[in-house]
Amino acid sequence: MNPSDPSSFSHRTEKISTGRKYHFVDQLPLNYSQGTPTLLCVHGFPDCWFGWRYQIKPWVRQGFRVVVPDMLGYGGTDKPADPKEYSTKRLCADLCAILDLLGIQQTVLIGHDWGAYTAGRFALWHPDRLMALIMLSVPYTPPSLEYLPVTTVAKLAPNLSYQAYFEEQRSTKEIESNLNTFLRVIYRGPNPTQRFKISQLYKGPEVLAKIYVPDSDIVLNAQELEFYSKVFQQGMNGPLNYYRTALFRHEEELAAELSPNLRPDLPVLFVWGTKDSTTTSSLIQKAHKFIPRLQDLALEERGHWILVEARDVITEKIPQWLKDLAVEYQGNLKTHL
Repeated sequence: MNPSDPSSFSHRTEKISTGRKYHFVDQLPLNYSQGTPTLLCVHGFPDCWFGWRYQIKPWVRQGFRVVVPDMLGYGGTDKPADPKEYSTKRLCADLCAILDLLGIQQTVLIGHDWGAYTAGRFALWHPDRLMALIMLSVPYTPPSLEYLPVTTVAKLAPNLSYQAYFEEQRSTKEIESNLNTFLRVIYRGPNPTQRFKISQLYKGPEVLAKIYVPDSDIVLNAQELEFYSKVFQQGMNGPLNYYRTALFRHEEELAAELSPNLRPDLPVLFVWGTKDSTTTSSLIQKAHKFIPRLQDLALEERGHWILVEARDVITEKIPQWLKDLAVEYQGNLKTHL
């Protein structure tokens, strides 16, 4: 398992019970048994299984089974054209189907970015399948009784206007036509020399065409950037469809009368970078109202891409948190961790 060599990981492609084909990395530790705890790692936008490249080997060496899928629309996984297929309820059903395929009843679910949002919803749709929940960079937000279109959200929070752009179908071809620049903009670190705001993407392709992002500003090396470029040359419609699901998600959650509260005994960890504009203290405080056992950890001077920017901290802190839980809780976790 070499982070610079994607082929060195254990890859699988399977058709799951929901009818979709998923590609995922499935890495087993030595002396694996049915009692071995599994870490199910869910990436965000625009990413793929490769986003967890620095964590997989160390976590396997510590005795965890690590399962990392390409989420729907990404990499070697199916890429339906219809945005409705990407609703969080359906994504969570897919994750359950992967667990079923592997014979795993309960997992530690870890999500970053959109993966964090999906992980939070998984805790509502399938609470019995979780031993613990870890959310990175994007804090938990509860279901709402009122539907707010993305365009309305963008007006209320102008720094999120890029989401309104991603929601528009035109963004797919425009981003595909400026893919390298787009990736360089998205994968900037917390202290870029070019003060371009992501929200400016809403102005369209002419903005992307004029942007110059130096190598020193991005968190990827040349080899990693090339890998991501090849992944997204397969198309951006699937990844962008996540931003086109707001109404579908709302209708599903409203129909199911999902509670805003997570399971009261569920251990939850939230980790974020203090220089990540997607995370604010008010959002974290709000999350505490709905998650009784929420612990949060701030990484000073880190940005959004903490799996890379703070890879050693993430790699070490998460297993330690889980081991501390095994000592603290005398219930379900004790028997697994």
